[in-house]
Amino acid sequence: MSERTTLIKNARIVNEGTIFNGDVLIKGEYIAQIDDSISAKSSDVVVIDAEGKLLMPGAVDDQVHFREPGLTHKANIASESKAAIAGGITSFIEMPNTKPQATTIEKLEDKFEIASKTSFANYSFMFGGTNDNLDEILKVDTKTVAGLKLFLGSSTGNMLVDNPEVLENIFKSTDMLISVHCEDEATIKQNLQEHIDKYGDDIPISKHPIIRSEEACYLSSSKAIALAKKTGARLHVFHLSTGKETNLFTNKIPLKDKKITAEVCVHHLWFSDEDYDKKGTLIKWNPAVKTSKDRAQLLEALLDDRIDVIATDHAPHTLKEKQNNYTKAPSGGPLVQHALPAILEMYHREKISIEKVVEKMCHNPAILFQIEKRGFIKEGYFADLVLVDLNNPWTVNKENILYKCGWSPFEGTTFKSRITHTFLNGSLVYNNFKFSKDSAAKRLTFNR
Repeated sequence: MSERTTLIKNARIVNEGTIFNGDVLIKGEYIAQIDDSISAKSSDVVVIDAEGKLLMPGAVDDQVHFREPGLTHKANIASESKAAIAGGITSFIEMPNTKPQATTIEKLEDKFEIASKTSFANYSFMFGGTNDNLDEILKVDTKTVAGLKLFLGSSTGNMLVDNPEVLENIFKSTDMLISVHCEDEATIKQNLQEHIDKYGDDIPISKHPIIRSEEACYLSSSKAIALAKKTGARLHVFHLSTGKETNLFTNKIPLKDKKITAEVCVHHLWFSDEDYDKKGTLIKWNPAVKTSKDRAQLLEALLDDRIDVIATDHAPHTLKEKQNNYTKAPSGGPLVQHALPAILEMYHREKISIEKVVEKMCHNPAILFQIEKRGFIKEGYFADLVLVDLNNPWTVNKENILYKCGWSPFEGTTFKSRITHTFLNGSLVYNNFKFSKDSAAKRLTFNR
């Protein structure tokens, strides 16, 4: 069987801070040639006319919860990775707080096995750290596993690491990139009890950012950073939600040399506490969506490179679960299908450049996690590519939502930009709401 060859013509290619008109030749799984003009050498070449659309690397989402195994009434790897592909996300890194939790090598490999059979996108998984699994942490193969995830504030599935000695020991003992959820548990518990005393179970959702407060976030993230500096650990702080925390990070050195990095999620760049009245518990996340001032400061830190990555923290729950009262409604929401269109909407509003979007959603996750041959449009790299029509408006509604949970916090929102084609490892896997039958997904590998 001859190698599949595809030629993308007349694209506006976005890569490494520039946008230029050109063609891309794909042979098999890889980008073979990038040039101003490439001719099809034989009739076997499939030619796709981009007609001036943007061609960008597939986005890499470094933080998702796809709920498999054990929580598949909410989502599964197949359903959510399919939604990701439709949203221009070609690679994902999934979190360990499933049932059972991925806190042993055996349980971690069980998840890789599921993904190898069902994922529509390239995949890797975080290994979960706990108060008592350092022996297992030290067995992880860093070339085939994305990194280590520690919850320093509780979230769905309690994997809280709350023993300071254990925490320091983990930081000292592993060379793995350590990703952390930072919220101070004692502060949150005290705030929550005060609100339960006042309101019972029916706490207004608008109190969520007061319960899971700026202080709770800053206290935890500043401690984690101090510990990373003390031990020399490689630390990545997930989902910053406050302006105050952004001052803990530097933009003085290149990303490849940074030992301490940060991420912001789409919902913290899009929503603010002013949206709780309309959206209610649908925008209940941990950490909480906070003030419009925090949102503006997060964007400022993203643009000046104190924040390195945009991710989703995609974490679906059923609508029924989300419609519970405050104390019972779980935190988290689905985002992978709509993350890139939402950030491109911010481009249309002149808040961020296309080049910066690609840097933060494609290049930087690949650099930060040392992902092999992905995240860029380069000859010799895997052909994970996305065509985007910047002028093709569509409205998010129940009919076009692909998440298993069937809802989105963006329902009713009209986006100007539409992902029209997604290529994965050289295969056209998504074309205007139609998916290929065969998966082209691969397990991510890492240059470490």
